[in-house]
Amino acid sequence: MLVVRLRLLIATLWVGSLWTVGYLVAPALFATLPDRVLAGTIAGSLFRIEAWLAVACGIALAMLFSYRTRDDAAPLRKSLLRLTLGMLACTLIGYFCIQPFMAALREAAAVSGGVMGAGAKTQLGILHGVASGIYLIQSLLGVGLILRLRSLR
Repeated sequence: MLVVRLRLLIATLWVGSLWTVGYLVAPALFATLPDRVLAGTIAGSLFRIEAWLAVACGIALAMLFSYRTRDDAAPLRKSLLRLTLGMLACTLIGYFCIQPFMAALREAAAVSGGVMGAGAKTQLGILHGVASGIYLIQSLLGVGLILRLRSLR
């Protein structure tokens, strides 16, 4: 029973932080701070913390799903593991693959006097859209993970 509760606690921490940073704090920063660069810098720091928290939670949950308890069946554990690995993959792709390209575009603009060309703006917009889509997929996988874990109680 302790393993089942620990799984739910870690998943709740992960999914709750994902939703809080992505859908509450980051939009609030851009809505309230007059300097968009400052808002972006703070949001970027929060997303970095969120990414590392996601990696830690994903690894911990994957390890916990390797323990069989009397409360869960193998097909359910496999389903939970798939959801966890899907969420972890979203983090790895979104933050550790796409984000560096976005940072490089911003850095290039900063080096050239803060002016970003039309092509770079288009690329940044596309990358931001892809990253946002991956974040949404991760959020929806999180809903599935929490709902399935709650069924074990």
